[in-house]
Amino acid sequence: MKKLPGKLIVFEGVEGCGKTTQSQLLSKYFYDNQIDHLLVREPGGTETGEQIRSILLHSEELNGLSELFLLSAARQILISQKVIPALKSGKIVISDRFYFSSLAYQGHARGIDESVILNLSEIASLEIYPDIAFLIDISTSQSFNRKINDKKDRFERESSDFHNSVRNGYLSIAKSDKNLWRIIEGNKNISEVHEEIILLLNEKLSLSS
Repeated sequence: MKKLPGKLIVFEGVEGCGKTTQSQLLSKYFYDNQIDHLLVREPGGTETGEQIRSILLHSEELNGLSELFLLSAARQILISQKVIPALKSGKIVISDRFYFSSLAYQGHARGIDESVILNLSEIASLEIYPDIAFLIDISTSQSFNRKINDKKDRFERESSDFHNSVRNGYLSIAKSDKNLWRIIEGNKNISEVHEEIILLLNEKLSLSS
């Protein structure tokens, strides 16, 4: 894995867990404390990546393998164009999802072999690896309740069995590397989760201003 001057922080979790909210709150915290950083999301973050995101969320023609290829293409563009230049310059990068999402969604839930996903992800991610990853964990019922009033995309319309597989996949991934992962209970209020993230970041990476 490449070692670059900056730090990569990753947020993961099932639909509605609050990872996007916490990514944005962390970005605001860094901005308020004058910590140079970049906030990105997967899939997306580039013009092509956002187009791929729209296809992934709305096209009914896709299967697990085609999802994986599209995600990998979007990931490679984002990492080469945005993430690596930021890390090389010493910035902190906050990523709303990373290739662990592919392991959880396309691997555990869609049934694609883990080795296939890891091999493709290593190529697409250009061998960069997070310094810390947060799994914001909520139950499948909480996920469905939080999305009940939203217009649901293709993934959010999947069955409870699918989302249970995604959640269990994430928990398995996180528990396999306790040095990298921090599992946070997502059923707490937003400010409590944010404060826990800041505490854990300072313990792991010493990012206090």
